[in-house]
Amino acid sequence: MYTREQLSRYPYFDGALKGLDVSGILDPLTGLVSRQYMLGFAQSLIDAGTPFTFGMLDLDNFKFINDDYGHRVGDAVLASVAGGLAGFLEGRGVAGRFGGDELLWINLRDREYAEKKAFLARLYESGQVVRRNVPMAGCDPFITGTVGCATFPDDAPDFDGLFATIDKALYRGKSKGRNCYIIYVKEKHADIEIHRIARRSICASMCNVVRMFEMVPGLKNKLHSVTPVLIDELRLTDLYYTGRDRVLRAIRAQGVEEAVPDIDNLMGDEVFTTNALERVRDHSPAFYGVLKRREVESLMVVRVGMENTPADGYLICAEPRSRRIWQEDECALVYFLAKLVAASIRIGGEALH
Repeated sequence: MYTREQLSRYPYFDGALKGLDVSGILDPLTGLVSRQYMLGFAQSLIDAGTPFTFGMLDLDNFKFINDDYGHRVGDAVLASVAGGLAGFLEGRGVAGRFGGDELLWINLRDREYAEKKAFLARLYESGQVVRRNVPMAGCDPFITGTVGCATFPDDAPDFDGLFATIDKALYRGKSKGRNCYIIYVKEKHADIEIHRIARRSICASMCNVVRMFEMVPGLKNKLHSVTPVLIDELRLTDLYYTGRDRVLRAIRAQGVEEAVPDIDNLMGDEVFTTNALERVRDHSPAFYGVLKRREVESLMVVRVGMENTPADGYLICAEPRSRRIWQEDECALVYFLAKLVAASIRIGGEALH
């Protein structure tokens, strides 16, 4: 992808290319600069005292692209994202591959916080790199990614320190649910302990849900009690639900009451997720109309009920956030709550309303 002419603009690569063909410093799959030479470039800038912003882009849930569509599609998607990143950086810096689905980038122009924020906002909103479908033969997977970045010398005086700050920013983005960018800010992120973030588990979240669910009597009160936990864990604006009457209601917002009589048509399984509402329109036009009026872009619907029984209702996460990808652990947490609600209905005889 990168040519000798493009890379020779930078003294580090110009020197390396005197004894190598350009293919010798590129990653063969993506055409980006290989890990060895990308890290070498960063070190050369530090040695020369040249300020720059260093970032890592980690594609979200990329394993599922390989599992669902095969490694050939996965490789093609990765190459497409890499090409988009290289093109987006043109005139600003260089992109490389760290390994797997992790890409590196160096931006020599945008180093102030406002500049970095504007750069990353464009990266996410342009449809050139992430938050986009990648059309392939027989599929068009939607790709998101998480970015962590930091700036030399403002955030760290050497390579090891700089890479550690990027790691902290990236893990912070992952802990917030991915599909976002984190710009390292010392006051916010210096005390982050990566091992503690990584240790957070779905089990701990479920224990928290059970604790809040059991603290109060009455099914509606239980949902009110647990909703702040879900809002914090899943970054929701609200939690919606329907009972057997198939009327959509909100836990937090007052006055939400919309008939969705065809919501059952959507459910071929216990959990339905999408960020393409056309899938809802094709099966449940009434429900689709409600979602469109509420400007929903990302949807999770989880069936409330025991196996082989009619649904007692549904728990619904309906978010206006731009094309959010629901993570496996997020779906598991709402599914777990749905089963708690179903058990409470069976034991207490109280319906969702």
